[in-house]
Amino acid sequence: MDYLLLILGLLVLIVGGEFLVKGAVGCSAAFKISPLVIGMTVVSFGTSAPELLVSLQSAMDGNPGIAIGNVVGSNIANIALVLGITVLIFPIIAERQTKFIDYPMMLLACILFYVFALDNIIELYEGIILFGILVTFTTYLVINSRKKTKKAQAESDEDEYKDALKYPIWKSVVFLLIGLVALYFGSDWFVKGAVGIAEVVLEGNPDKDSIIGVTVVALGTSAPELVASIVAAVRKQSDISVGNLIGSNIFNVFAVIGITSIVKPIEVTDQVLDFDMYWMLGIMFLMIPILLFGKRIGRLKGALLFGSYIAYVAVILMQIKGVI
Repeated sequence: MDYLLLILGLLVLIVGGEFLVKGAVGCSAAFKISPLVIGMTVVSFGTSAPELLVSLQSAMDGNPGIAIGNVVGSNIANIALVLGITVLIFPIIAERQTKFIDYPMMLLACILFYVFALDNIIELYEGIILFGILVTFTTYLVINSRKKTKKAQAESDEDEYKDALKYPIWKSVVFLLIGLVALYFGSDWFVKGAVGIAEVVLEGNPDKDSIIGVTVVALGTSAPELVASIVAAVRKQSDISVGNLIGSNIFNVFAVIGITSIVKPIEVTDQVLDFDMYWMLGIMFLMIPILLFGKRIGRLKGALLFGSYIAYVAVILMQIKGVI
């Protein structure tokens, strides 16, 4: 049964990724918004929605601190694991906007997250600031993108979005929704199947639950972003691929942490501050040379990112085992 769930989850994830990318391209053409902005908003918000729901439910249940682990772990995995694997398979080109607008906003989000957490609590007013920045930035992205897209179409005889416009807008929206739902259920089934198999393999290991949490569950919860990014790269929609990951990290901080702390202040443990936060910031700063040196994010850079994630997991496993 576990193997069946694993395979079914993977298949649903792949199908969901196809629908998501097709719908995203269609929506970008219909609304005259660049694929990059669609990736940073609709796609990234959709793939990150489960983290928001889990965090809000945890806050209402009296455990808002779960949001911290969700966001820090997801931000590390999105860049080091997901982007690393994606460019190992299909090297991609980062646009100027990604380098000088979107990435700096992601870095700002992570730095603000760290600064607000320094007193071991993220309070109501800090949550309002975080969420307010998200609303302002998203509004800027949409307005700016519409202006640029309209100008580009007016200056060019070639319709860049000809294929995408073959679909009516309602069909693109339906494709998008089908993709998001499929990614959600596919990820859930994939995680359940993988955890079941891992529990059998690690039977008798006293650190079984911790090891599964750090490896299998972490990979499974990043599966929607991973599949969406790989499918987008395969379809030569690298804007959606990169935008999905950067937008997801921005959404994680500004929306998940912001809204959760508005509902209930979030306590931050010293373990998160002294270890996980540094890894998250370190990987975010690692993106500076990766984006600025060379036009492409190629396989060598992908190996560097993926290697940083392996190192992160290895250190956690050694801590679990008491080696360090």
